[in-house]
Amino acid sequence: MDSLITAAARALAAGDLLGVLKRVGLRDDPPALALRGIAMAQLGDFARAKTLLQNAARAFGSREAVARARCVVAEAEIALVSRDLGWPPKTLGAARATLERHGDWLNAAHARHLEVRRLLLIGRLDDAERTLGGIDPAPLPPASRAAHELVVAGIAMRRIRAKTARTALARARRAAEEARIPALMAEVDAASEALNTPAARLIADSGEKLLPLEEVEAVLESDALVVDACRHVVRCKDIVVSLARRPVLFALARALGEAWPADLTRDALVRRVFRAKLADESHRARLRVEIGRLRAKLRPLASVSATAQGFALTPHRATRLVVLAPPVEDQHAAVIAFLADGESWSSSALALALGASPRTVQRALDSLAVAGKVQSYGRGRARRWMTAPAAGFTTTLLLPGPLPGG
Repeated sequence: MDSLITAAARALAAGDLLGVLKRVGLRDDPPALALRGIAMAQLGDFARAKTLLQNAARAFGSREAVARARCVVAEAEIALVSRDLGWPPKTLGAARATLERHGDWLNAAHARHLEVRRLLLIGRLDDAERTLGGIDPAPLPPASRAAHELVVAGIAMRRIRAKTARTALARARRAAEEARIPALMAEVDAASEALNTPAARLIADSGEKLLPLEEVEAVLESDALVVDACRHVVRCKDIVVSLARRPVLFALARALGEAWPADLTRDALVRRVFRAKLADESHRARLRVEIGRLRAKLRPLASVSATAQGFALTPHRATRLVVLAPPVEDQHAAVIAFLADGESWSSSALALALGASPRTVQRALDSLAVAGKVQSYGRGRARRWMTAPAAGFTTTLLLPGPLPGG
């Protein structure tokens, strides 16, 4: 490797992107193309960066397996940052395996971090934790340790482990400062800000209030019976009853939970759950059937008893009942929650992350665009959607992952 390539690589490691382009900006040999591609990606020109990296990979050829694999890893990172979640993950896995076989543990660890971040975005937390378990961060350089801790914090936030997340972010901050890379420090700051954003709204007999993640964790660890409208479950400590696939039953549980300790009339339940303006006998008959199903599902946690006017939810052991809801509830809140990260998303990537059909997501985006809440640029398959983060709006921290088979 010649001196200019070596100097450019050192400049890239230090975050000096202009230094990289000064040294190799006019060269078209494979190492120079790869370095230019990575620098252009960090400057935000993803299309040009992708082209440069693909050209570099072809120029390296099959004899330069390690260099070619590094180009694939860099292209995978561009796909992740540009939210191209349809980019084939098997290609990244094959590149990581090549790097491991040739002893390039640093870039192999980076590839594994990219795999984890993709899994985290699409809500596959168990897979993300298993993949992350294959990395020992101790021997990694500061920048890679910071990236590792950011992933640890991201998983902890989605698992509602605020203390673990804050500790990981503190380690990420120290590693980023040691690396002296401004962009990395900014990423740590953004993650810390997300942790401090209201993650849920508590609805109880005493009123409503917004909660940061630490207080959400405290509520879930308390003795209260929690109707969790963020994940569509009813829980008390370690006993969790999922109603994610039973929207009518969850709507009944939430309505009764918000009314607790009082009851809720039959007509009010019909109007709220069945969206009927007037409750007739068929609605009341259906309500009796659904209440019976809810009573059976919640038997380990609470009873659903009939009153003179309607029905009431009564915890078995818990002395308090609360409802956890998203900070802001909107018809398309989940779409806005993903767009609020400030990145540009394709509709197909949003569909993959939400576990919804592309057509459903496109209809939501069109509706939000008419309302002026999101904007797009580009055309056809290159079209991307984005919005500025809204203060106090729901984050993705408590969004459930896609349902199996959804």
